[in-house]
Amino acid sequence: MDKPTVGEIYFNGVKVENGNRAQMRANCTMVFQKTALFDTTVDGNISYGLKLRKLSRREIAKRVCEVLELVKLEGYERRQAKKLSGGEQQRVSLARALALDTELLLLDEPTANLDPKNVSIIEEAIKNVRHEHETTIVTTTHNMFQAESITERAALVLRGKVVETGTSSEIFGKASRSLVGFARLENIFSGISTVGIDGTSVVEVNDSVQIEAALRKPGKITVLVRPEDIIVSKKAIDTSARNIFEGKIVSISEQDSTIKLKVDAGTIFVAQITKRSFSEMRLNLNSKVFLTFKASSVYLV
Repeated sequence: MDKPTVGEIYFNGVKVENGNRAQMRANCTMVFQKTALFDTTVDGNISYGLKLRKLSRREIAKRVCEVLELVKLEGYERRQAKKLSGGEQQRVSLARALALDTELLLLDEPTANLDPKNVSIIEEAIKNVRHEHETTIVTTTHNMFQAESITERAALVLRGKVVETGTSSEIFGKASRSLVGFARLENIFSGISTVGIDGTSVVEVNDSVQIEAALRKPGKITVLVRPEDIIVSKKAIDTSARNIFEGKIVSISEQDSTIKLKVDAGTIFVAQITKRSFSEMRLNLNSKVFLTFKASSVYLV
């Protein structure tokens, strides 16, 4: 979209230059990380680009309806776009881009700082467009799980340099030093995995810690448990979760509205809880706690 300071850009094999840059721009559209909407209705935002392309009123109405259904905002046509929640505004931005049905869609961290519900809706819309249309989608994200979920190919960029490229399974299917460094991953455990008769695996991290995972992968593997997937309690809870560990808190750190706990339970686990939960349980350094998480919350990296 912009003239590069170094290197060249090709679009469908054609070099992008000043003479054809405007034409190439018409074949792509972009959704920015910081939502930028016109001060008008949802319909007015989405239909603006379609009017510039001189589509008929009937075709415009049809496309507006289709993309609003895709981002689950049916019936929002007459609402003022800037009065919607942040997540809804971002969904309008995505709908506006999708309505143009361009060859290339550029997404700049499209779900940054959004709540899980809006993240899920946007990711699902991106997947649908990728599978059902001939649209090439290029997205940037700091969310490793999102990148693995919505992409076919990935490039890992560190300090301005591309350090790894490949299919999503190639990039995220191994715990490379670069990937671990990029994601600042916590709760990374390596061990010998044994597959049981029920199809799950038990990963022996050390003599006192065995993690059960909902995957079939024998041999030496590395797994990840997200801090937010770990339930912290003062007493052992009655649950179907397959992983329950007892330990003591060895570190406490505050991050915005959450508290991160480091718990020594034979190995160090990092768990994330709300400030309210931390206060209600009256936790402190050396407090004894139980950590509980499902086998399905254990990811192969």
